[in-house]
Amino acid sequence: MSEDARGHASIKASAPPGRTGASEYHPTDPAVRSFIASLSYLKPNEVSQVIEAYRFSEKAHAGQKRISGEPYITHPLAVAKTLVEWHMDLQAIVAGLLHDVMEDTAVTKNEIAARFGKPVAELVDGLSKLEKIESQTYQQAQAENFRKMLMAMMRDLRVVLIKLADRLHNMQTMSFLRPDKRRRIAKETLEIYAPIAIRIGLNHVGRQLQDLSFQHIYPRRFQVLTKALKAVRGNRRELLAKILNGIRNKLREAKIEAGVFGREKSLYSIYHKMVEKHLSFSQVLDIYGFRIIVNDTPTCYLALGALHSLYKPVPGKFKDYIAIPKENGYQSLHTTLIGPYGTPIEIQIRTQSMHHVAEDGIASHWLYKDSEESGAELQIKTHKWLQSLFELQTSSGDSSEFLEHVKEDLFPDEVYVFTPKGKILSLPRQATVIDFAYAVHTDIGHRCVAAMVGHELIPLSAELSNGDQVEIITAPNATPNPAWLGYVKTSRARSKIRQFLRTQQQESASLLGKNLLGQALRAHGISQDKIPTAAWDDLVNKAGKKSKNDVYADIGQGNTPATVYAQRLANHEQVYADGERTPASLAIRGNEGAAIQLAPCCCPIPGDPIIGLPHKHSGLIVHSHTCPEIRGVQGNEANDWIQMSWAPEPGILFDTRIKVTIRHLNGMLGRIATAISQAGASIEQVNMDNQYHGLTSDLHFLIQVANRQHLARLIRQLRRIPEVIRIAREQQE
Repeated sequence: MSEDARGHASIKASAPPGRTGASEYHPTDPAVRSFIASLSYLKPNEVSQVIEAYRFSEKAHAGQKRISGEPYITHPLAVAKTLVEWHMDLQAIVAGLLHDVMEDTAVTKNEIAARFGKPVAELVDGLSKLEKIESQTYQQAQAENFRKMLMAMMRDLRVVLIKLADRLHNMQTMSFLRPDKRRRIAKETLEIYAPIAIRIGLNHVGRQLQDLSFQHIYPRRFQVLTKALKAVRGNRRELLAKILNGIRNKLREAKIEAGVFGREKSLYSIYHKMVEKHLSFSQVLDIYGFRIIVNDTPTCYLALGALHSLYKPVPGKFKDYIAIPKENGYQSLHTTLIGPYGTPIEIQIRTQSMHHVAEDGIASHWLYKDSEESGAELQIKTHKWLQSLFELQTSSGDSSEFLEHVKEDLFPDEVYVFTPKGKILSLPRQATVIDFAYAVHTDIGHRCVAAMVGHELIPLSAELSNGDQVEIITAPNATPNPAWLGYVKTSRARSKIRQFLRTQQQESASLLGKNLLGQALRAHGISQDKIPTAAWDDLVNKAGKKSKNDVYADIGQGNTPATVYAQRLANHEQVYADGERTPASLAIRGNEGAAIQLAPCCCPIPGDPIIGLPHKHSGLIVHSHTCPEIRGVQGNEANDWIQMSWAPEPGILFDTRIKVTIRHLNGMLGRIATAISQAGASIEQVNMDNQYHGLTSDLHFLIQVANRQHLARLIRQLRRIPEVIRIAREQQE
């Protein structure tokens, strides 16, 4: 059963001749009669089209039952009812009634388009799940369907509203499902659909989805908290009345017209606070909040001043979301006051228009005339967010990675920072300089090396705080570091870094593969540049690749040995030998990236005799001839090894390990480190072992040198220190 949908444009102008109109249809079901009565804001001909869609859906789902035993039509009817409560337009309501017919019946998209118009068909198609491929896991299918729905949302925002109405009713009627299925659907709702509702401003729907998910994931905890909250209502009734009266009287004294409402926090938000702050229920004092609705924006600030003179504000607990709205368009003043008996009081102050947007988000565009301006602004923000999701999906490796990025994007808890020109950027809490750089521009992110905050130089990993003004420092040759993935917080930065690294790895793997294939072809006496295009085309097609570069990358990544492709090319009737049959060694420069990796077990450096072994998904692993890893390799296994040679690029340093045995004296580690530095090498890591009852010590260094000659100079310098007993290169067994 589907839980998604989409829409735009207009339906057929009126019911075709011979079809039942609103005045001629008299349903016996009270739910259907109530639904038709609720359509009063539509035009009469539009009501007729909604009735036609209902009857079409009823006929299509005839004989189908929900797990509860109810006729299946009760579900699309409930979805359409929610859309009517939001005053959605004709096409959205019709799509809500039809949202499952393509997925669960024989009705096709063309039939829907012919009967109700192409826009409705597009909405319904966007809400229909893809057919699951046999080899797909549930998680992969979920990710693919989610990607499809978001792409439909990009074309029409109504898709997400229909989807949320669908998911809300499914969550309200899940009690008949198996417990494990309830938990799975509830977890997906809590991780994806409730945050989406909140992200687009549908806060009341988001809260309902959170509470329903909490109830199905942790039924026992839900029951215990429900009982505890019910008891608290009675115990705190007098206190709440006292606070409400105090607020109303103070506002009256200040001649401020306002509606004052007490509100109980949702069960999930109480539970989330208990988990996040390690509190028991009795320690959560701010179970109740208060909302103040005033006539205009200036009065919001006047009301704030009046309340701060009534009760003392808690320092650091004031937030002005009117001056700087949240990304989902939410606007309010937030403050926390210390009320009677030391009780913390959370207060939100907003106008009626802000309240509509805060509760109903983009649906307020259809619901309320007074929020048209803010609703339009919210739709622009929502479109920008959807555009950012589109960028994510184009830069993500697959649907699962895309879904991971979206989940990160849905839990922002924002901080607001400034560019040097004063532009405000919203980032997730704990966002770093790198997140900021990628938020400004992808190229700025790729080339960033440091940043200035308040005239102070800070590293890329530094977390940003509210109000920071950040200036990014870039370098022309800088590139993303894989280590950045360990501390970035935004999905945009993460996806851009991953995309860059994938591209870099693809390029380096392709270059390596080309060299490896050339070496393998020379063993057959074939020159790579003389292979005819027809032979290449035949090889690419039979290998299931898109291009020659894909073949090279396949070799460079270790997926298929170069010898396999070389043999296929050698067997092709149009390939001619050029007389060379001496396999040359493959030269490496040291800057090939992930395609060629120097083995950490022996840490070879230029000057060491080396040999390479293709490794699936890891490219070519290079070892020294003396490495324990290659001892005893024989038979067919030995044929996989590739002779290698060095052609290092100037300025590149290579890791190697040395063990220095010294007489154990205070300050010796510092003297050794100084000598290594003076020799032009750098220390990456050091460990110490005490030997012979503390009389000597072994120092294990991971250092970087240019080549064997550089290492030899370093060792000679270390031997000049009298306390050094022995020096040797180390290999990991």
